[in-house]
Amino acid sequence: MTFLRDKIVFLTGASSGIGWSCARAFARQGARVLMAARRLDRLEKLAADLKAEFGAESHCFGLDVCDQAAVERAVFALSPEWEAVDVLVNNAGLSRGLDKLYEGKITDWEEMIDTNIKGLLYVSRAIIPGMVRRGRGHVINIGSIAGRDIYPNGNVYCATKAAVNALSKGLRLDLVGTPLRVSLVDPGMVETEFSLVRFHGDEDRAARVYQGLIPLTPDDIADAVMFCATRPPHVNISELVVYPTAQASATMVHRK
Repeated sequence: MTFLRDKIVFLTGASSGIGWSCARAFARQGARVLMAARRLDRLEKLAADLKAEFGAESHCFGLDVCDQAAVERAVFALSPEWEAVDVLVNNAGLSRGLDKLYEGKITDWEEMIDTNIKGLLYVSRAIIPGMVRRGRGHVINIGSIAGRDIYPNGNVYCATKAAVNALSKGLRLDLVGTPLRVSLVDPGMVETEFSLVRFHGDEDRAARVYQGLIPLTPDDIADAVMFCATRPPHVNISELVVYPTAQASATMVHRK
């Protein structure tokens, strides 16, 4: 795909799951991949894999998107050959807990709000001005069906993903009249570390989330991201909602 060859793609949360799959998908198409996450050791392994498998050029660095000063330092420290980002994939995000709002843990709320909303804002604020100056760029935000379809005990997580939906729409309005594009990809059930993180490392509880059905894979969502990123410049895929076939809503899932 000539759309992406030698383009610089910045991925947050690239050390696992959807971010990891997106890095591979972009590298496969000849993009130069800029990867950030908290787990630098995983990123370094991924960078080596991308080089060995695709001959891809990549650069990775450890980053907690919740730390605005660290985001700013990291972006402003990019060397000239990496600073002109063409595609930003705001993927970093998480869920913590599955509690009634009045029983929720404040620390869980803060982590979700800081990562899913503020982290996306910090990275966007650091990257998008350069896109506007250069007159090119594409922002792809990874949301969730939880931002559209609120489910029991999902309260704060759902609220953060509803915010991603609203911020994507707001950014699209703010950029009208520029060549920049904004896409939102909202996955349903995807088997990643998501549930393991939500349940604070409880592997048995996390595994039960996906029992009896075939969930989406990170590669499925990477395919959706690639579809957005490879349309002609005059085409903007504003929103993509992706469910596994066995899921009809946030609360309606068929299990065998």
